[in-house]
Amino acid sequence: MSAKNLFGREPGSVGEGLAQRGVSRRDFMKYCSAVTAMLNLPVSMASIVAESIAKARRQSVIWLSFQECTGCTEAITRSHSPTLENLIFDLISLDYHHTLQAASGDAAEHAREQAMKDNDGKYLLIVDGSIPMGNPGYSTIAGISNYDMLVDSAKGCAAIVAVGTCATYGGIPKADPNPTGAVSVAEIIKNKPIINVPGCPPIPVVMTGVLVHFLTFGKIPELDALGRPKIFYGETIHDRCYRRPFYDQGKFAKTFDDEAARKGWCLFELGCKGPVTYNACATTKWNDGTSFPIQSGHGCIGCSEPNFWDAGGFYKALSMPANPLEMTGKAALAGAVISTAALYANRGKKAAAKAAHETTTLADLKK
Repeated sequence: MSAKNLFGREPGSVGEGLAQRGVSRRDFMKYCSAVTAMLNLPVSMASIVAESIAKARRQSVIWLSFQECTGCTEAITRSHSPTLENLIFDLISLDYHHTLQAASGDAAEHAREQAMKDNDGKYLLIVDGSIPMGNPGYSTIAGISNYDMLVDSAKGCAAIVAVGTCATYGGIPKADPNPTGAVSVAEIIKNKPIINVPGCPPIPVVMTGVLVHFLTFGKIPELDALGRPKIFYGETIHDRCYRRPFYDQGKFAKTFDDEAARKGWCLFELGCKGPVTYNACATTKWNDGTSFPIQSGHGCIGCSEPNFWDAGGFYKALSMPANPLEMTGKAALAGAVISTAALYANRGKKAAAKAAHETTTLADLKK
């Protein structure tokens, strides 16, 4: 029999855990239907998802926190589908987490080592925070450097989920001049599948959704070129933003408190990076689907893209056409095509601007 996790629960199967907690079949199916929708699967898949989850052994999870602000953990505690409580007690066996675990000192490290031994080749390793390579002493846990703990913990894992921009790209610690020599998880671990879930912090239900997908299907979701799940990072925020119609009409707020801003006009000229940022913010939103940064009146800062902290000012407009539909007929069609091409080309421009430490300006819109 496996050792209990830090919350005093035997791993067991998900179905057994639900039964013990008195969860009805009806409520369970409602939950599975919500998960199916969140994963962009056909409604007909709900019963298959339910069967897979019920039979699945509660997934052993080891969560490591390195150079970070604990924002990713704070975010996941606000997940609503599933909630953190449901995730911990019903779906996974959280065997190690610096912030949430009850144990400390030797007992905590013993729990991590025991979980690795009991679930060799099967446990899921979650990492948030960058890894300092400049000096091992910059960040240690129980006297173990972040690098050594990551390499040791990754040896027997089935896959790694790098949550937050620090773990996926190096994050704020890596910002120029990168005093600690911060690197991402993928720059160290090369022999394990890695799912990148960037964001500063990531959307709570995106993090839990990735875990549920792995539990349901026993494999990582389809990833994009940056290792991000396409189900959540397949489109730009701009593609689904409710302010997009104003962009298409060439209607832009000039200041954050002008009449145009109050009417919900596009924040593009105020530096919104939504057109080049891939994330589910505009559709999934935060706090039980209540809102997201653009809806609250602030432009997207592009926090789920690499090097967003060094890619120019947050309040400087991107260098791309600002009024794509001010033309009519064939000219309008041509403008739309040019705008789309510029959108993709702009990602390269951002990287070049970062390398040269240059920023884009409103004047660039006329180029």
